[in-house]
Amino acid sequence: MSRDYDVAVVGGGLLGSAIAWGLGRLGKSVAVLDEGDITKRASRANFALVWVQSKGLGMPAYTVWTVQASHAWGRLASELKQQTGLDVSLQQNGGFHLTLGEDEFGQRTELVKRMHNQVGAADYKMEMLRPSDIKKALPLIGPEVSGGSYCPLDGHVNSLRTFRAFHTGFKAFGIDYFPERPVSAITKSGGEFRLATPKGELRAAKIVLAAGNANQTLAPMVGLYAPMGPTRGQIVVTERTMPFLPHPLTTIRQTDEGTVMIGDSKEDELDERTMKPSISGVMADRAQRMFPHLSRLNVVRSWAGIRVMPQDGFPIYDQSETHPGAFVACCHSGVTLASNHAFEIARMVAQGALEPELVGAFSASRFGGTSAANKSGY
Repeated sequence: MSRDYDVAVVGGGLLGSAIAWGLGRLGKSVAVLDEGDITKRASRANFALVWVQSKGLGMPAYTVWTVQASHAWGRLASELKQQTGLDVSLQQNGGFHLTLGEDEFGQRTELVKRMHNQVGAADYKMEMLRPSDIKKALPLIGPEVSGGSYCPLDGHVNSLRTFRAFHTGFKAFGIDYFPERPVSAITKSGGEFRLATPKGELRAAKIVLAAGNANQTLAPMVGLYAPMGPTRGQIVVTERTMPFLPHPLTTIRQTDEGTVMIGDSKEDELDERTMKPSISGVMADRAQRMFPHLSRLNVVRSWAGIRVMPQDGFPIYDQSETHPGAFVACCHSGVTLASNHAFEIARMVAQGALEPELVGAFSASRFGGTSAANKSGY
């Protein structure tokens, strides 16, 4: 870690990896500082959706940003396969959110109306369908399904393979990956940033904080603000079965390997070491009510994971006024937005400034971030 870098990316999860890969693609010398496999990594515990529908209620710019990412995902998958030989199994032929009972259908219908009525939001053609129409695409739905919403831009990928592809790409671009280097302090001196880790100091002209929930602690060191509100989620995975789900759902997807992933929980508890059977039981029950034949399958594994979640649920992209060259990126949808991070955020960081439209929409100043950062003492 004795050399100087153009950019140091703090965080080697899916968000940091996408930005680092994008910077390497532009010819920048990049170092990635990461906690390593001991960290509570959302990149290995996520649901792997490339998801547009229902994103951005209350922040129309988020719908525009998400649609842009969805359109760019094919390009990202193609470039990763060309560079690394790894097929991330992108499937993007539309996705569903199914409802059980008329009350749920009514609530979903109201959400769709509110999304369509937002001024400045992108039109991603989300529509409500009744069971007769849904059965044309998903013939095995059960009698309790009252309908649901459909969006043609939705899809899913093999997120673990995507994560591996980014890290494989690091080598081709000459990006240095340093595991077991959690950053404990950041200072700026002589026009460069100095990042302290347990295994030495690293210097870089620019830094990108992409350390998930840890950004809340790191951001004030460079005059930034990143208020986080992490939550816990659980996922259940069944044994392999026949192909039956050609479209992913918000809460159910069949992987390219044939297993079925079920995930539909949100808890304030942040201990990911144990599962709550009462919660996974409800998830499994709803899944088999949507697709009755799932009741015949065995569960082969399950896990809990900690979501990276900004306090209001929307992404944070910001740049420091007191420490020019320092950037912060936080988001929940690390899979969906990976293409934007690789192509757009990386480009802006390389150029030295985030675009005004991006900062205007996603800056942490919406939380009162400037004053909060100044009061932090850094």
